Amino acid sequence: MSLQARKICMLGDFGVGKTSLVARFVRQTFSENYLTTVGVKVDSKQVDYGADSPMKFVIWDIAGKSGLDSLNMSYLRGASGLLLVADGTRESTMRAAIDLLMQSRSVLPDAQAILLVNKLDLVERWEVAPSTLAELRQTLPVLETSALSGDGVEQAFSEMARRLSA
Repeated sequence: MSLQARKICMLGDFGVGKTSLVARFVRQTFSENYLTTVGVKVDSKQVDYGADSPMKFVIWDIAGKSGLDSLNMSYLRGASGLLLVADGTRESTMRAAIDLLMQSRSVLPDAQAILLVNKLDLVERWEVAPSTLAELRQTLPVLETSALSGDGVEQAFSEMARRLSA
């Protein structure tokens, strides 16, 4: 059984939890220490999502920005999937995630995209309205995650694997 490798890019504004989501998924760890990603950090993990052949995700955690410059655009090349991350406690990061999706479509018009609204453990402090999420769900898969507790993290990556295998 051959292992299909798929490049997945994590995109989102700074401080939304991209690196923490990757650490939770790949190593089942969470750190309270905030370290800014510089450039890109690459991790990988095999994903078993219930299909006959597992997939290997090569996850590119791209430095947080609300816009893509030419270097970040080049990081996207060859990606099969985009995990766009927003911080539920900061409404502006939702707009940034949607803007990043629109910009990335010029390089990856056919990539699967899923929006992750992170920091579910702080849901009582969310600025993102349920109506906003409902509206976004009309055009884009939207999942709620917490890198801190791990809620929704495995499901998010499994959903990406399912979409890439379809």
